[in-house]
Amino acid sequence: MKKLIIHGDPGLRKGGRIEYDGEEYEVFSVNRQGDWHGPDRPQLWCTVGSEDEEETFKTQEYIPMHLDTIDADAEAVTVLRERGTANAES
Repeated sequence: MKKLIIHGDPGLRKGGRIEYDGEEYEVFSVNRQGDWHGPDRPQLWCTVGSEDEEETFKTQEYIPMHLDTIDADAEAVTVLRERGTANAES
């Protein structure tokens, strides 16, 4: 599991799937930053990981500040699935 800071908005939401740097990740959460007094374009602070880490995320069996943090421009992220089907209504 990792924290991924995306500079810009590639159009993904919670429950989506992305590819970054040759690896595929499930998107467990998305926090949008910078809409009011932030940088030129928004930043998406995402918690991402593999499918088998989803239960660990849901039960909060990790320490958020100990996750590796990586950052990328929106153009470097390929959205494979915009959002999860269960989260489409919310």
